[in-house]
Amino acid sequence: MPRCGDCAAQTNGEGGPVGRIPDPEAYDFVTFELPLNHHPPMKRSLTLLLLALLPVASTTRADEVVKVDDSIPAYQQVSGISGSLNSIGSDTLNNLMTLWAESFKAKYPNINIQIEGKGSSTAPVALIEGTAQLGPMSREMKSEEIDGFEAKFGYKPLEVKVAIDALAVYVHKDNPIEGLTLKQVDSIFSSTYKAGGTAIRTWGQAGLSGEWKDKEISKYGRNSASGTYGFFKDEALLKGDYDASVKEQPGSSAVVQGVASDLAGIGYSGIGYKTSGVKAISLGTEEGALFAPTYDNCLNGDFPLSRFLYIYVNKNPEKPLDPLTLEFLKFVLSKEGQEVVVKDGYFPMPAEIVSEVSAEISK
Repeated sequence: MPRCGDCAAQTNGEGGPVGRIPDPEAYDFVTFELPLNHHPPMKRSLTLLLLALLPVASTTRADEVVKVDDSIPAYQQVSGISGSLNSIGSDTLNNLMTLWAESFKAKYPNINIQIEGKGSSTAPVALIEGTAQLGPMSREMKSEEIDGFEAKFGYKPLEVKVAIDALAVYVHKDNPIEGLTLKQVDSIFSSTYKAGGTAIRTWGQAGLSGEWKDKEISKYGRNSASGTYGFFKDEALLKGDYDASVKEQPGSSAVVQGVASDLAGIGYSGIGYKTSGVKAISLGTEEGALFAPTYDNCLNGDFPLSRFLYIYVNKNPEKPLDPLTLEFLKFVLSKEGQEVVVKDGYFPMPAEIVSEVSAEISK
């Protein structure tokens, strides 16, 4: 297991937005636009939230770098913090949790933090069994997971929004395709074609010609333990079924590595896993309306595969969080913690959401 000081990160499993726009030379993003009649509750609430923040968010150009809102408070170190933290859950958040842990431990050298990223579905179990204080997830907890937690403790787990991700669709860097419609994405990855299309097996069927016309599309995805697997299934496949030809990978990085080493490859993963070997393509509902992956498009709702990233914790509503867990979450939600989000390729939270979430964890 690789170590980062006393912070351990184990990787073999998984992965709505707000801030300013990344430099396209440094990051590559993808945008989707879902059909007007398809607005899942989580996506709709996220879009409405971002639209509500538009008046306070500055207009940005595509060549501007994402910056953390200056009004987010800096972290204030306190005394008397010690002990151990265990984090079990999302692979998408694995690198981010490790970076947060390293920075937090630099402030409190006497603490130990263990991080395990095997997939979002492992977080609820760990919280219920008491093997972790932190349950990072790249999706919201399912109702049955919340019910299981509540059956044991008598209250629901506390959901803590910590960052924003753009779930990207990647192709090999040398693939000439620039974008796909959402119907085409469904036709490539699913076996049920709920977007109304038919099977797309070759790059020629996806619109390429010449030497690419007869190349069979090689598909990469996550395994079912992954929150990203579930999110993509719900949002891109409209709750349809994955095609059996999708090569399931144990982690987000493995998906991107697979695509980078496969000229005919295509896959999906969190934007924080973007590498120089792949490119994130634009998507939309119509061929003439494919959206670039700018932060503005995330804010105005043109980018439907945006999502919050979460850390779930066991907090009795009648009692405060233990000091170590509380201070870690305060750090994550601080200006320094959100700068770590940008460093890892994700979007920082806006000050308004940080303020709301900070109030919840401090009750």
